[in-house]
Amino acid sequence: MNTMKTVFLMTLMMVLLMLVGSLLGGEQGVIMAFLFSLVMNFGAYWFSDKIVLMMYRAKQVTEAEAPRLYSLAARVASQAQLPMPRVYIIPGETPNAFATGRDPNHAAVAATEGILKTLSDDELEGVLAHEFAHIKHRDILTGTIVATMVGTITFVARMAGWSMMFAGGGRDRRDSNGLAELLLLILAPIAAVLVQLAISRSREFAADEGAARISGRPLSLANALQKLERGVETLPMANASPASAHMFIVNPLSGKGVFKLFSTHPPVSERIERLQKLAMGGI
Repeated sequence: MNTMKTVFLMTLMMVLLMLVGSLLGGEQGVIMAFLFSLVMNFGAYWFSDKIVLMMYRAKQVTEAEAPRLYSLAARVASQAQLPMPRVYIIPGETPNAFATGRDPNHAAVAATEGILKTLSDDELEGVLAHEFAHIKHRDILTGTIVATMVGTITFVARMAGWSMMFAGGGRDRRDSNGLAELLLLILAPIAAVLVQLAISRSREFAADEGAARISGRPLSLANALQKLERGVETLPMANASPASAHMFIVNPLSGKGVFKLFSTHPPVSERIERLQKLAMGGI
């Protein structure tokens, strides 16, 4: 299913770019957009995980450099019957974590300095189990493709804005199909949010359940989620990108009021309630 999602998203990104190319540059624009989309899809498949890790200045660590995190990751990998991923630490006090990579054999788990200070071993193990569940379900490639796609959609919206700003007025302005550019400028960010919502929320519930089954301690993850939510509310991640927010175990952005409706993650309270029900039912 996730393979089909990935193919669909890569195809959608290609079609979107070609549509924009047609609006902004006619036949020549379509050709340029097609070539650009091929490069984007190739880069998204092979390098998007590296780009995301570089974006957050994540540093790969060895067992000697981060014995606690590394040993917990090794234990969870064994419990999940998965290969040992690369382990990274993200500088910053905001407690959070994510997994990335194109498949279980090329996966990486990244945790912030803040989460290592905030959580107990059992809670951190629950968080790692959640990320390993994403790896096991092969969500990680889909997540990184979505991050690339949302970034592309945002870039397209900016292109439309620049085109409207510099195209000038009069007849040239009418000939440049300004209405289409205006619609693109308005609709592109909405499309980006909808893509994230469609992919992210159900994945988080499934990864929570998978983590409970891997670790056998759903309440440890529930306690961790409660601490992480408080941590992000107190100290939102300063360099968090909306394009990759869906990759983290909790939304790294500070969303309040109506913005919670468009969060890339389901409410933490609902996730905790589901984990509590799993604990009552036994794993």
